[in-house]
Amino acid sequence: MNILVTGAAGFIGYHLCKELLNEGNNILGVDNLNDYYDASLKLKRLDQLKCYKNFKFEKVDICNRKIISLLFNKFKPKKVINLAAQAGVRYSIQNPYAYIDSNIVGFLNILELCRQNETESFIYASSSSVYGENKKIPFSIKDRVDKPISLYAASKKANELIAYSYSHLYGLHTTGLRFFTVYGPWGRPDMAYYIFTKKILNSEPISVFNNGNMKRDFTFISDIINGIKVAINKNYKQEIFNLGNNKSINLLDFISVIENELNKKAIINFKPIQSGDVKETFADISESKEKLGFQPKITLEEGISKFVDWYKNSI
Repeated sequence: MNILVTGAAGFIGYHLCKELLNEGNNILGVDNLNDYYDASLKLKRLDQLKCYKNFKFEKVDICNRKIISLLFNKFKPKKVINLAAQAGVRYSIQNPYAYIDSNIVGFLNILELCRQNETESFIYASSSSVYGENKKIPFSIKDRVDKPISLYAASKKANELIAYSYSHLYGLHTTGLRFFTVYGPWGRPDMAYYIFTKKILNSEPISVFNNGNMKRDFTFISDIINGIKVAINKNYKQEIFNLGNNKSINLLDFISVIENELNKKAIINFKPIQSGDVKETFADISESKEKLGFQPKITLEEGISKFVDWYKNSI
């Protein structure tokens, strides 16, 4: 089928496109290739995808309503997976307009075009950051999420609200996926695991915030992709799911796993917690198990090993 994937040159977008292409789907990937992190990595991902005859790419910003509309009219996607967004919690403090433009205006553009073109389903990336200062652990989709502590989190919660209204008003099938700290090969250079690996190998100090008293639900990319693919196939009328590993790992234990894989100790600079950061994330995936059959398979040790192997071969 014809599937439009926004953010196709991104970490998750690249892996998803590759899986969908291998299944024989026709994929139109769009991405603005911005410089939030080194665009050369995005271009390398695209080079991998362009080997497929059933892949087409357009360098387009989803904020450009006119060009996106032309692409919809020409390609006529049956399903749309919206992964395009300005990422990063800390960067949202420095450049708030980037988040409103991409995560709100761009999101609405794609959603409205889905409505106009009677697209069968709209799957979109939300985030574990919507849980904000939630004190209840693990995080459940039944929890209230009305206290975001970053603009990024607020923009993702806004996505969920806007998608809900479109499902209610127009019957558009929408599924939001709250991703929990996704990692793996071809990953984002601004993420902690990537930075730690690079700096430990180079004998450079790493910054560890909140004096190491942080926990994250680290989820390997292949588990995330499996969850997205099932969500695409199920095509629920209106749902939100957590996609996480269902384990909360202490940051210092996480660093130890990287150290063991590299066979090298980290030089650690402990620092206070940064604005917008939450102290812990932990996904309750009971709904995802029930409705998506979602069951993470990759352990942290396996996942870090796969990432380090890729990283050493890519530098």
